Amino acid sequence: MTARPSGEQFELVHGDQHAVVVEVGGGLRTYSAGGRELLDGYAPDEPCSSGRGQVLIPWPNRLEDGRYDFDGESHALPIDEPEHHNAIHGLVRWERWTVREREPHRAVMEHVLPARPGYPFRLALSIDYSLGLDGLTVRTTATNVGEVACPYGAGAHPYLAVGTETVDALILHVPASTVQHPDERGLPLAGEPVDSTDYDFRRPRPVGATKLDHTFTDLVRDADGLARVALSGLRPGEAVELWVDESYGYLQLFTGDPLPDVDRRSLAVEPMTCPGNAFRTSEGLIRIEPGASVTSAWGISPS
Repeated sequence: MTARPSGEQFELVHGDQHAVVVEVGGGLRTYSAGGRELLDGYAPDEPCSSGRGQVLIPWPNRLEDGRYDFDGESHALPIDEPEHHNAIHGLVRWERWTVREREPHRAVMEHVLPARPGYPFRLALSIDYSLGLDGLTVRTTATNVGEVACPYGAGAHPYLAVGTETVDALILHVPASTVQHPDERGLPLAGEPVDSTDYDFRRPRPVGATKLDHTFTDLVRDADGLARVALSGLRPGEAVELWVDESYGYLQLFTGDPLPDVDRRSLAVEPMTCPGNAFRTSEGLIRIEPGASVTSAWGISPS
């Protein structure tokens, strides 16, 4: 039997909800509810492309020149976005994860990130994917199993879809009052108010021709502490919502214009505990002491 590019497949089922979590990268390949695909995923015999559903640890987004200082030491990571000379999306996207717990509606994936040049720290990682009455919940826990404190950030890369050819006519709601524009290398600039700009989606409105590869922050949360991004069409059933808990203070929204396999077909809504380049700027950066753990949660709700 030919091995699949994404490794072993772990199917989750709850009522009319179905999701598939993969061994390679520990990410989310597909998620559907009521027969509707809510993610722009990929086939089991295809490799993951454009970051679809991948786990972004120990940093999301880009790191300038792959270089940073932490606790008086300088570190240099491999450059895996050579066209912009950045390190991008962490160190676990192509690593093999193992399943620790398994139920029909749930899978807990784990991976130990060993110390290496550029990131001489050890993390034990666990991601709990579960389906329930409210949809999909993804709970990530990182434990510092090394002997010194380490820098840490977490993110995920789902592309939301509701079955339309493009996202242009879809209604987008993003409860964020600040946007960070990308520079020519895709690194976030200082935050600016979204007021009176094309990036103000605090009131739901069509995506239109707006090109998005921007970081949104200063999120407005509901009474339950969650911030919710909603994407909906004009027909019944054309809707999906992504929520983040208080540990995720940033969202990267990406319409995929430069990627032929995305090209506005779907909208990446990426939960992030910190923005890009946080290892250099320290914005939103989490410091994990030896033996300590941090947990963050996000999810997708069918609408």
